[in-house]
Amino acid sequence: MEKFTYDLFLQEMTENILPFWMDMIDCENGGFYGEADFYGNPLKNANKGGILCSRILWSFSAAYRMVKNKAYLDMASYAKDFLLNHFIDKDFGGVYWETDCYGNVVDSKKHFYNTAFAIYGLSEYYLATGEKGCLDILNDLYDYLERHALDREYGGYYEAVSRDNSPLADVALSKKDLNCPKTMNTNLHILEAYTNLYRAMKSDTLKISIRNLIDVFLNKILDGDSYHLMLYFSNDWEKLSGKISFGHDIETSWLLLEAAEAIEDDGMIHKVQEYSTKISEAVLMEGIDRKFGGLHDAKLENGRFIEYKEWWVQAEAVVGFYNAYELTKDEKFQNISRGIWNYIQDVFVDKLHGEWHGEVLNYNIVDKRVPKVSGWKCPYHNTRMCIEMMKRFRR
Repeated sequence: MEKFTYDLFLQEMTENILPFWMDMIDCENGGFYGEADFYGNPLKNANKGGILCSRILWSFSAAYRMVKNKAYLDMASYAKDFLLNHFIDKDFGGVYWETDCYGNVVDSKKHFYNTAFAIYGLSEYYLATGEKGCLDILNDLYDYLERHALDREYGGYYEAVSRDNSPLADVALSKKDLNCPKTMNTNLHILEAYTNLYRAMKSDTLKISIRNLIDVFLNKILDGDSYHLMLYFSNDWEKLSGKISFGHDIETSWLLLEAAEAIEDDGMIHKVQEYSTKISEAVLMEGIDRKFGGLHDAKLENGRFIEYKEWWVQAEAVVGFYNAYELTKDEKFQNISRGIWNYIQDVFVDKLHGEWHGEVLNYNIVDKRVPKVSGWKCPYHNTRMCIEMMKRFRR
């Protein structure tokens, strides 16, 4: 069995994950290659996504804060410049969805999930550098979400608008998602972004935004009977799907607690600790693949598990279950966290080409059709896993 130590996660981050991404710089056109195949070969003409750029920015900023490697700061600065120069809409606010390989906007849709990740990345960069110019941009992006995304009647945040902030017919985040007014996923990552923003620039207004969003999760998004998160909603929070996403469940279990702790609300912390443990328990009981290992991605409404596993789900499971262990001191949570880490090493880590494979199918067969880099395949979940585990071991 693999050791479960600070040095293990430091090694994974510094010797496998981040070196791969340092080779993804597009020296000819700027930014980073928007796609690379299963083996890590860049597709040089691929479009570039705002989410990928922001996640690279967060990853290298956070890694620099953790280990003070100047090369990581250089990567973060490079990502920051490309984000500001090519994805921030200086006329209507918010963040463009996609550019071509040269950095020209090809999809100007404003998905609030995308804006949230720009806040997440830029706030981490500010925490790493103290660069004052970031604060004005962060304030603008926060104001943008509060003006255009916040539902002041029913609470929570909407999905997307067009470039000029007018309504869109199709606001689905991806081909896998429903076209509906509100989703758990967008609200989760706005909460995550606001939590990091609060670390960078504390304000009473932002604190209220975070507290209100935690309340939305506990009272609207979380099913109080099953302790799973519901995924898709109408304006007034009517549930539109019975699908269960184990990856988002376990990710939310620790991000909710992180948010409550950031705003130092003792009553909220106590309440979230209770829910966090119950969410983790539900995922442990229902989501572990007892046959092939790891955590199932999701269960469909017909009761069947999705027949593939994604890399990010396993990374979040390591952190989420270890968080549950810290809360409860119950060894079963530590054991499953360690077990999924071993599963990652055996199945997902690409020891030949670097980084992690994107998906595996039943029988743990790696799906070679899935790219190593894409608008969604990024260094954020696995780098964050390493950093979170290093912080927890250091404590």
